[in-house]
Amino acid sequence: MSVTVTPRVPTLVPAGTAVTVPPRRSLIARVADRFGKALLQICVWTVGLFWLLPTVGLFIESLRAPADNSATGWWTVFGRPARLTLSNYLNLMQDKDILGSLWNSVLITVPSTVLVVGIGALAAYALAWIDFPGRNWVYALTVALIVVPVQVAIIPDAAVFRTLHIYGDVPAVVAFHVAFGLPFAIFLLRDFFAGIPRDLLEAARVDGGSELGIFRRVVLPIGRPAIAALAVYEFMWVWNDLLVALVFADSAHAPITYQLLSQMRTFSSNIDLIGPGAFVSMLVPLVVFFSFRRYFLHGMLAGSDK
Repeated sequence: MSVTVTPRVPTLVPAGTAVTVPPRRSLIARVADRFGKALLQICVWTVGLFWLLPTVGLFIESLRAPADNSATGWWTVFGRPARLTLSNYLNLMQDKDILGSLWNSVLITVPSTVLVVGIGALAAYALAWIDFPGRNWVYALTVALIVVPVQVAIIPDAAVFRTLHIYGDVPAVVAFHVAFGLPFAIFLLRDFFAGIPRDLLEAARVDGGSELGIFRRVVLPIGRPAIAALAVYEFMWVWNDLLVALVFADSAHAPITYQLLSQMRTFSSNIDLIGPGAFVSMLVPLVVFFSFRRYFLHGMLAGSDK
């Protein structure tokens, strides 16, 4: 007697056609999916408002009379908005010390930014695409100089500036900012320029282009976002500097940050100048940043995928 056994053949399902039931999600996960985006927006707006609160307070203080600032807080203005006045800004425009310091800030910041961007771009191109002996060592030394603190060079540079008879004048402050701004500028632009396709530069050389011509006609247009980002960064850094101005500038050639510190020594009697002066000093770099924010963000993120 024979017994026939029928083998059990599993049912074959083509790949990707099986119906799978997703696992049941917890209540907390479903609530997070439903309200997560709204909660994130609320958190962002809350942080933004707290970040802007000191700026709003400074702006309101600059529009209040000195007696009101001494008597009550700036938030009380919402109950009496009619007490706001522009007289503080009119007095600021008539103060020769403040106006002179604002002009000194321009004389310090603009040349420093132009020199750092110009020299840094040329040096970065040379380190990225021109072969010369010791190129890697020069680049390594440049990167190492980024971590050198400003305080280390104050005394030696002060001696050098006194020998050159520029100590206390605008060129001394500009020279110091340029010296300490170049290492970071070269580091930032060199990495960006190194990402330019080699074939593009080789084609320009085959066409008879000189290194300076290639830099001006090929590298600069491609590197515009990084250059603009560096210019914004350097402008904001130099404009808001106080330490270098305190050491290397006298009162006649001091920037606005130095002058505001001098006014703080008699805070109670000069509050009508400190408020609008501080707001104007803060407004200039903000205008520069928001005017070029597209280039700034593009330049900061351009090398993230390399």
